[in-house]
Amino acid sequence: MEIKTISEVYEAVCDKYDIKINPDVLGVLQKTPATGSLTLKLAGNVRLRRVQRLSDDDVLVLCKCLQNNQHVTGLDLRYNNIGDEGAGHLAELLQQQNSALRSLDVMFNDIKTDGAKVLASSLQTNSSLLSLRLSGNKLGNRAAMDLVSVLQVNNTLQELQLDDCDLATQSVIALSIALKSNEVLRCVDISRPLLFSLQEDWAIHFSEMLAVNGSLLELHLGKMEMTDSGMERLTEGLKLNQSLRYLDLRCNRVTRDGVRHLAEVLKKNSALEIIDLSANRIEDEGAAYLSDAIASPGCILKELSVISNNIRTDGLLSLVQAMKTNSTLTHIYIWGNHLEEPVCLAFRELTCSGRLPPEQTDVSAYEVDGRVFLAQVSNGLRKRWFRCDGRSTSSDTNAPRPDS
Repeated sequence: MEIKTISEVYEAVCDKYDIKINPDVLGVLQKTPATGSLTLKLAGNVRLRRVQRLSDDDVLVLCKCLQNNQHVTGLDLRYNNIGDEGAGHLAELLQQQNSALRSLDVMFNDIKTDGAKVLASSLQTNSSLLSLRLSGNKLGNRAAMDLVSVLQVNNTLQELQLDDCDLATQSVIALSIALKSNEVLRCVDISRPLLFSLQEDWAIHFSEMLAVNGSLLELHLGKMEMTDSGMERLTEGLKLNQSLRYLDLRCNRVTRDGVRHLAEVLKKNSALEIIDLSANRIEDEGAAYLSDAIASPGCILKELSVISNNIRTDGLLSLVQAMKTNSTLTHIYIWGNHLEEPVCLAFRELTCSGRLPPEQTDVSAYEVDGRVFLAQVSNGLRKRWFRCDGRSTSSDTNAPRPDS
């Protein structure tokens, strides 16, 4: 009998390799249409029901099923138990001449150096993959260097996520050098590397890269231990950059002095639309620098997060006033600062007047016994500005990763 559906192929391959059927995989495949481009969503962190997380054997069967399949263009395999062996199977799939995969998400699995090296090797010949997300896998410096070297020959990949992958200074600097000549990558995330030097040499290299790179749209530099000195170096390159749209600087050590340099950039930069400064320490003076920049005619900033920055009433009210002056800024996130009653009243006015729609901030006003307070709501910065089709999107929120 001729096998027609992908679920039937899956059952046949399981039988051939004597591998037990994963009911969750089978269930997804049974619902998969036979036509059109689609992403198989097999993430292992579903909250509403218990799932059987994918193993390396599951990945072997899945990859065999997808050989010569032109309809599945994306694999979402986050939060599973995929190791180096499973990464090898995925690499073989990517090396197929007619590979249709455009996106591969294996965030927070168990892929280490050997698995990352074979994935990097597959990208030397692959010409279809646009997005590779390896966040949360402990790749280490050697594997990261291999991935960076591939960027010199691969002219297809547009998104590379390597946050929380134990990158070292060597690979971080190597990436910045590769990006000087790479004209394809649009989104890069290297947040939370393992940097043991206090000299912030990486910031100098990234500044030099930003001065010449004209294709990068989104750069994530969270948890880099960046200080005001590093921010000053980085902004030197930003002054010359006219392509970057989204700059993520969350969870660093930036204070008012570092933000002063960033504010000067915002007054003249005609590209930056989203900035995440969450969990720094810019305080009132830093907020005042930002407010001054936002109110200037040359600023096109649309979204700003200053969550948990020890900002008090004066700083937050200056941001409110800047929003009244300049209508370009449409999203602002302030939770985790000192939300005293004048701030609560000001943000209630912003939302009630329609200047700040409720879904575009992370606070909501309520009144008790004649006093106004602000409650936290779950809105947040768009997690990814860039999509593989090159357009922006507002559908993704900055929700905690385990629930994403």
